[in-house]
Amino acid sequence: MIEASGLRKRYGRLTAVDGVSFKAEPGEVLGFLGPNGAGKSTTMRMIAGFLAPTAGTAKVCGHDVQDDAMAARRALGYLPEGAPSYAEMTPAGLLGFIAELRGLSGAARRARIEFVVQRLALSSVLHQGIDTLSKGFRRRVGLAAAIVHDPAALILDEPTDGLDPNQKHEVRALIGELAKERTLLLSTHILEEVEAVCTRAIIIAQGKILADDTPAGLVARSRYHGAVSLQPADSIAARAVLDGMPGVSGFEQDAREARLYVFPQGKQPRLADAVADRLRQRSVVFEGIRVEHGRLDEVFRRITSAAEAKA
Repeated sequence: MIEASGLRKRYGRLTAVDGVSFKAEPGEVLGFLGPNGAGKSTTMRMIAGFLAPTAGTAKVCGHDVQDDAMAARRALGYLPEGAPSYAEMTPAGLLGFIAELRGLSGAARRARIEFVVQRLALSSVLHQGIDTLSKGFRRRVGLAAAIVHDPAALILDEPTDGLDPNQKHEVRALIGELAKERTLLLSTHILEEVEAVCTRAIIIAQGKILADDTPAGLVARSRYHGAVSLQPADSIAARAVLDGMPGVSGFEQDAREARLYVFPQGKQPRLADAVADRLRQRSVVFEGIRVEHGRLDEVFRRITSAAEAKA
C-alpha cells in the first residue's frame, strides 16, 4: 500500500503541505484533486522519496521512504509532473537504461520493454529523439519508464496531460488493468477522469485534505444530485406552475442548454413524476425530463473555494 502519516512540508514561512494523512490499499486507484498550488505534487514527491518532509512519514509497501529508501523505491513506479526525461535519448535507449537501473536483464528485460512499448503504442517513435516527440508521446514514454519494472505501487502525476481523447482512453484502460494487483495514486485536474478511473478521491487545498470519499460519494454532495431537469417550451410558465409545489425548494435556469433545474426539498425519490404530472395537468409543454446525477466540478469548486476564502 501507499501510506502518508502527518506529512508536512515548509519552505520558510510557507506551508505547502500541512498534516496530510491517508492510506491507499492494493487494488485501489486514489485520485488526488486540488487547485494549482494545493500541495498535490509536493505530497507525491515526498511519498516518492524525491523530497524530504519537514515532518511526518510516508511508506510504500511497508517500507519507510526515508529510513528504507531503496526498498521503497524498488516497489514504486513514479511519473512526475511533466514527464521529465533525457531529451537526447530515444525511447528505446531510455527504456533500456531504466530497465537496467531497475535490475532487469536477459529475457525478463526484453519482455517487459516489449510489453510497455506495445501497450503504450511507442513502436513508431522508438528510435526517434525524445526531444522531437510531441507532448503526448513524451508523456507515454514517461509512463512506460514508470511501469517497466512492474512495480507494486504507482504514483502518477497528471498521467493523461497532453494526450488526445483516444490516447486518454487507452491510458485510462491501462490504469484500470494495472490497478487490479497494485496500488495507484494519481493526481489530475481532469474531473471526468476521477469518475472514469478512480475508486476513491481526495480533495486537497491549502495543503490540507478537505474531502476523502468515493467519486459517487462526492457527486452525491452536489446541489444538483437528485434535482429534476427538463426543457420546457415556456420556462416562465413552467416556473409559475411549479412555484410553491410541495417538495420543491427552488429553481435554476440554464440558458445555454435551455434546461430548467428543479431542486428538491429533502429527499424526494418521485419528484420527477410529480413535476411531470403537474406540468401536464396545467398544459405546459416540456421534454427531456430527467433526474440529475450531480456534478463533481460543482462540489470541487465549493469545497476548494471555501478553503481559499477561509485562508
